[in-house]
Amino acid sequence: MRLERVGRRHGPRGRWVLREVSLELPTAALVRVVGANGSGKSTLLRLFAGIDAPGEGRVTGRPARTAYVPERFPAALPFTAVDYLVHLGRVQGLDRAAARTRAGEWLERFAVGTHAGTALAELSKGTSQKVAVAQALLADPALLVLDEAWTGLDPDARTVLDAAVRERLAAGTTVVFVDHDPRRLEGEADVVYGVVRGRVRSVPGVRGEAGAAPGPAGRNRPPEGRPSDPHGPDPALPAPAVPAPGPSVSIRASGGRTLPVRLPGDPTTAPGPDGTTVLTVDAEHSDALLGVLLAASWHIHHLDTGGVRA
Repeated sequence: MRLERVGRRHGPRGRWVLREVSLELPTAALVRVVGANGSGKSTLLRLFAGIDAPGEGRVTGRPARTAYVPERFPAALPFTAVDYLVHLGRVQGLDRAAARTRAGEWLERFAVGTHAGTALAELSKGTSQKVAVAQALLADPALLVLDEAWTGLDPDARTVLDAAVRERLAAGTTVVFVDHDPRRLEGEADVVYGVVRGRVRSVPGVRGEAGAAPGPAGRNRPPEGRPSDPHGPDPALPAPAVPAPGPSVSIRASGGRTLPVRLPGDPTTAPGPDGTTVLTVDAEHSDALLGVLLAASWHIHHLDTGGVRA
């Protein structure tokens, strides 16, 4: 599946949320998307899932069987839990008997089989979220898109979803996810994309990035030097010369107790106001540094580009 120079904005004359997004999702890969709140992560996932159409550019190669768990599940739909799952299973191409069987299996797996006949509007938030996740797993999708799908789940259900993701990957599914917990499936992502200021780039320096060593699932990854992100280097070209020192970018951020190890560009750090930290790095490393900070759940307060174009 490819996105070619894709953009999306709110309304025909609204602000652009994403611009110039060009990337390719590899097959049977775990893809993590990171970014600050409001950066456009959910918009990107909706484009992957086909829920939103691009305002510019094009999306090609989306699998026919694509499943999506939204950030907010519309629990007030006029169905019982099992009837909703059967309905979605039918939409995804299952016959009624298969849809009902799989619905029951997933409800039991998430330990909510006793709520099969309960109206969606009467379910607790946690149970509703389990139903939302179950509908995405019913029909063995080729592309599974999870937008904060673990939020609202109890620890046992989160473990079930982790296992389901690994099962789908082993079966050849591409899984794209956003989660606020940086430890979620830590080290298992094949590709990590960072969304910063409406632009999407692969995040270097993160374990599991394209070209890194195989993760726990032992899945095949793109050969070293051939990342799935078309913005990556072309191995057929000679290595570029080391550039002369250029402009720098300052990032004021706050977050965890300590900074992540091995920050891109080896930035200098200094205390900022209100307990923040100011990191200054060469402009060429700024996107990578932002991506690593966001992946570690640091909050970006201010970005001073010093006149450097984003």
